[in-house]
Amino acid sequence: MSEEPIATEEPETAAESDSIEGLAAADGSELPGEPSPRREPVRTLLSDGRELLYFDDEPGQAHTGVDQRGLEPSVITSQARWDVLTREWTVIAGHRQQRTFRPSTSDCPLCPTRGEMLTEVPEDHYDVVVFENRFPSLAASAAANVPTVDESPFRSGPGVGRCEVVVFTDDHTASFASLTPRRVETVIDAWTNRTEELLGRPDVRFVYCFENRGDEIGVTLAHPHGQIYAYPFVPTRIARTGRSFLQASAGGQGCLQCSLLEAELAAAERIVSATEHWVAYVPFAARWPYEVRIVPRRHLGTLPELRGAERRELAHVYLDVLTRFDRLWDAPAPYIAGWDQAPNGDWGQGWHLACDIFTIQRAAGKLKHLAGSESGAGVWINDVSPERAAARLRGSG
Repeated sequence: MSEEPIATEEPETAAESDSIEGLAAADGSELPGEPSPRREPVRTLLSDGRELLYFDDEPGQAHTGVDQRGLEPSVITSQARWDVLTREWTVIAGHRQQRTFRPSTSDCPLCPTRGEMLTEVPEDHYDVVVFENRFPSLAASAAANVPTVDESPFRSGPGVGRCEVVVFTDDHTASFASLTPRRVETVIDAWTNRTEELLGRPDVRFVYCFENRGDEIGVTLAHPHGQIYAYPFVPTRIARTGRSFLQASAGGQGCLQCSLLEAELAAAERIVSATEHWVAYVPFAARWPYEVRIVPRRHLGTLPELRGAERRELAHVYLDVLTRFDRLWDAPAPYIAGWDQAPNGDWGQGWHLACDIFTIQRAAGKLKHLAGSESGAGVWINDVSPERAAARLRGSG
């Protein structure tokens, strides 16, 4: 049984990295391109052996709670299967049918442990926590339960990797948009820490930090939280984007996203907001009625490369976009937000970090459903022009 990570086809061209690590400024300030120091989380284990990490707004907080639930480790049977026609991976994870589904507030597994209410977090309060998903789509332990198959045309392997839950606050009634900028910085620290650590694993090719909100999206837990998926392969959409970056670089065009950002700033009509370090704009070929891409002005590929000033400003920009979405219809907008980061290996050469935030709401009381053209043919039909969407979002600030 192979323990090697599952991989998609490799890119046709590759560029050697010329990065230099381990440098520090003599006066302790940030060097150009050097991420600023970040605090390490407090780590512990849950009763079934899953890891839990506390990320605090301020240092020095004690976390001594012990999980008293006596859980048995889950048996993970995730399998990754390759479709030779579409050249896409599908993860089969039948064990997830038993996952928690829309519990009452009193039974929320993400709230703090209080009295006899035992939850995933064995403390009576916390700032931000990250823990391994109890019902993961991907987990390293799948390697012990699922064989590798390579008998053309059938190719599959264990769904290794990792799935983590990121809980943004201990307040069950809050939302990401209601968090303070300081708390959002802590969330960014958590995303950054987990990206760096997970990309260092031999069974991980791509790390995706994302957040869903709203019953309309399909959220099964109301408590404000997001997730992190560490995939053992490069997802098809990411590989396609990576190939575009590679081809542009090989053709002497430089970074596609840098060029695109320059063109969007010059056109101005799709810009939602622009700050010293970040630009938020509606993509020229947006698929969703209201879709915003947040990109750093500086060229970088992953969250761990962000400098302190960039992370601090990102907290405000991210909150601003979410607030604009909510003001469109004077009600909380259902949305998905996710970070496109450089994958491991050659796919990451020339990558430019970006966060995509979109709502499935197209008008008051109306949702954008993926029907035949989108789900069947893969061709998106957008009901709102990107220019109109950007104008409305600018006006909702």
